[in-house]
Amino acid sequence: MDKTTEPISVMILDREYQFASDPEERKDLKAAAEFLDERMRSIKGVGRLMTLERVAVMTALNLSNELLKMQTHEKNRVEKFDSRIRILADELDSALEG
Repeated sequence: MDKTTEPISVMILDREYQFASDPEERKDLKAAAEFLDERMRSIKGVGRLMTLERVAVMTALNLSNELLKMQTHEKNRVEKFDSRIRILADELDSALEG
């Protein structure tokens, strides 16, 4: 273990996992573990008996899908913002020239 990292334990689906973490990242890692635990419990609670691996894969797929949608939304937002800035810059240039 690196000198700057410390061990941290988190609980996910009633199982303990230990990681090495920088002290300043401990709070974020715990929050991420709680979020993951909630999402995995939600999927596990749908009804059918599922193995931990299947719950983990389904959770990962759902989170990946959400992340990709957010990235696409952010890309579109940035493109619209950049386009608007170009339009305003062109209008300003035209106003200064005329």
